[in-house]
Amino acid sequence: MGKGNKPDPPSLQKYGVPFYSAAWVPFKEVRSKLQPLDPHKSGDKDEDSGKETSPPGAQQEIADQYYLVFAGGGGEGRSGIPNAIVLSHFDFASNSLSAQPAVKLGLGSDLPYRMAVHPGGEGLICALPKSCRFFNWDEAKDNDAHKLDIKESLKVLTQLEDIGQQLALAFNNDGSVLAVGGEDGYLRVFKWPSMEIILNEAEAHASLKHLCFSPDGKFLVSLGSRGPGRVWNMTSSTVVASLSKDNDEVFASCSFSQSSDKTQVLYIAAITGKGGNIQTWDTSSWKRIGSKNISRDSVSSFSVSPDGKFLAMGTVQGDVLIINSISMQVQTVVRKAHLGMVTALAFSHDSRALVSASMDSSARVTPVEEIKSGMYFQTLDFVKCAYHVFSIDMQWLDRPGNLLTSYWALIEAHRIRQCDSVQLLVTTKYLVEMDC
Repeated sequence: MGKGNKPDPPSLQKYGVPFYSAAWVPFKEVRSKLQPLDPHKSGDKDEDSGKETSPPGAQQEIADQYYLVFAGGGGEGRSGIPNAIVLSHFDFASNSLSAQPAVKLGLGSDLPYRMAVHPGGEGLICALPKSCRFFNWDEAKDNDAHKLDIKESLKVLTQLEDIGQQLALAFNNDGSVLAVGGEDGYLRVFKWPSMEIILNEAEAHASLKHLCFSPDGKFLVSLGSRGPGRVWNMTSSTVVASLSKDNDEVFASCSFSQSSDKTQVLYIAAITGKGGNIQTWDTSSWKRIGSKNISRDSVSSFSVSPDGKFLAMGTVQGDVLIINSISMQVQTVVRKAHLGMVTALAFSHDSRALVSASMDSSARVTPVEEIKSGMYFQTLDFVKCAYHVFSIDMQWLDRPGNLLTSYWALIEAHRIRQCDSVQLLVTTKYLVEMDC
């Protein structure tokens, strides 16, 4: 039961496992790999590739399937709290998570503290107390129906045996590179699946907390427990930039985003003296170009939607916030989404929903809706006016740039009468000429 003894919504479920990681299963990719294993499938062969294909109806059914995977537990000890990987199903029509796990794979005394899901559907990797272990997707037969399952892989990651607790795991977008960061500050980057070492840095940070790849896979950003963040070039395996922070800041999490014109931006969620903050960094100069305080509470988790339109922040108080990435305005707040700290956030692959997980053993899915605030419409009115006055191409609105954050600050200044419309229009024209 939630606050005030109100029944919990069907999109919120408790599975008896304190969660530290959460992700959406790339179900379409998983099915494409599992399907050839089924000798009774009745698909047709594609004449060009020779591969069997599912009927259109079956393909749509596969595309509409949404599974989530969670990892966590109670650790070693004798608490009675299991360590497990949990698989759950989400139904968009009823906005509900399955009341019982679809799969619950126990891991004995090994706590899966971090997890990374392979984007190509190969499986997932978990960071256990001393080593990392790989798990494969599988199919289980239940009353003549085939259901998604998970099992420990026969593949042993020898290079990740007996290396201590790893606090960060990340695959690049095409799943060809795996990065692993340890509690001891050791950064290892491998080609996948060969596990050929690309980068081997024993003192990347005092302790490594978070890793993220750029959309094109050319860069890797690492954040440590203290000191600046670092940007690594994956071609040269060297540091190319340092991401400095202010004295009262602690970098908590990071993620890249990419616009339709391939422009990339880096977001860093930080803990400051004023609470949870989101920073925007230019990926050419690696300079900070914007900063916005989002919550009075400290940030405990962070995510960026695949389409780049939304950011999400989880707090230590259990709140979940969804932010418009253009205006940097909070558009959805779920107060006390969880009774405990939000430990993990992840947007679905189509950006339609956000999953959050917590140490209170709960998982929750929040639908994402594109809501345009009054300020957004005010902005469009001014830009339309600028379009008519200066003959400006309005497509620039879709291109994030170095001065865009300052522009939104000017919009806010106009709203509270600190600048006039002429200043705003002149700034709009300047930004367009600067090709923001």
